[in-house]
Amino acid sequence: MTALDTAPAAPAALVDRPDDLSVWPASAGLLAHGDLAVGGVSLTGLAQRYGTPAYVLDEGEVRERCRRYKAAFPEAEAEVVYAAKAFLCRAMVNWVREEGLGLDVCSAGELELAVTSGFPADRIVLHGNAKSPHDLATALRLGVGRIVIDSASEVARLAAAVGPGGTQRVMVRVVPGIVAGGHEKIRTGGEDQKFGLSLTDGSAQHTIARILDQPQLRLTGLHVHLGSQITTVKPYLAAVRRVVGLMAALRRRHGLVLPELDLGGGHGIAYRAGEDALDVASLARKVRAELASGCAAAGIGVPRLIVEPGRAVAGPAGVALYRVLAVKRTGKRLFVAVDGGMSDNPRPALYGVRYAPRLIGRASRAEPANVTVVGRHCEAGDILAADTALPGDVRPGDLLAVPVAGAYQLSMASGYNLVGRPPVVAVRDGRARLLVRRESLEDMCGRDVGV
Repeated sequence: MTALDTAPAAPAALVDRPDDLSVWPASAGLLAHGDLAVGGVSLTGLAQRYGTPAYVLDEGEVRERCRRYKAAFPEAEAEVVYAAKAFLCRAMVNWVREEGLGLDVCSAGELELAVTSGFPADRIVLHGNAKSPHDLATALRLGVGRIVIDSASEVARLAAAVGPGGTQRVMVRVVPGIVAGGHEKIRTGGEDQKFGLSLTDGSAQHTIARILDQPQLRLTGLHVHLGSQITTVKPYLAAVRRVVGLMAALRRRHGLVLPELDLGGGHGIAYRAGEDALDVASLARKVRAELASGCAAAGIGVPRLIVEPGRAVAGPAGVALYRVLAVKRTGKRLFVAVDGGMSDNPRPALYGVRYAPRLIGRASRAEPANVTVVGRHCEAGDILAADTALPGDVRPGDLLAVPVAGAYQLSMASGYNLVGRPPVVAVRDGRARLLVRRESLEDMCGRDVGV
């Protein structure tokens, strides 16, 4: 099947949308006989047509979340930039562009995909703590809008790559010394981690001075990223205060007026019903107020604010589909094994993330059982959902759907055990189309050129 394939069936008629679908796309609802629809398309029908495992992405949900950010951060005073590392494909590039967002990329590969899909290079920000010569050369060749400098050594390398007579807009990623995030491996605003330049030890100030000595580099602002899965506004307000202090010091020392402040992303979402999520409207309102009051007190102009949501745009729009292969009891645990696993979603193994799978495709009146949903890979840590509830009569052949699967799953997928990465299918208004085809054995073997 090609990316142009569509299913022209009429939108599925929803029967109900119970409260336990709160973390699913807004278009999700129950159909008859225990089936579930997203974007007006039966998930069971998608599993039959495209196979499992598979990812379903609700285009309407992606676009609506982009619009919420645009409404919360009006264009006159802020810029919303989608963090491509969460999930990227050509269709996603087009949706984000059409909704008026910028794009944040971390490699030459993400950058090339975006630009060749029609995204304006001057609306792209390039990140990375260890940018390769190829990354920088590609960014300069394509005319990327901003490059975020992450270490002092990048200054001379980038200036040399730009060459005499050229200019490149840059930002500096500073570490404000604020610890925030849902897991220690995704907290990036504190000291003693690989990203950014410390305010405490003077690394940020020293690097900024070096940039100002390079006529090829035009410093437009500061960049901060505190971490991921942050569900309260308080850490962002603390970051604003510290960065405004640095901006005031730069004004005093260098006469430097920085027009931009990028507060990064990391906006937390709920993966299970009842979990907390960051209130984007509250974030926008309180950050703008803190920034305005802090700049007024420091006697400096208010910079244009930039935010970089990724997970908060793509995550809730995605659903993963799996087929149950085996059910067995070992000791006190009931294991439900599916045809995917850590090769298509390593996040539970990396961060202990908890998902809430749902049985679809048939109605069940069995009492719920506490089960552990595991993958097919040769690792004891290949667990997709530990201690979760499924009907007690779950059996091989059943279909499971996992919500909030749109971010950091396929983008982090691997070729472990050569099972192949799943396809991505977009749904909207009762139609489905293939965005990314399933990775085949031929694809993988084609790279194996040695004998």
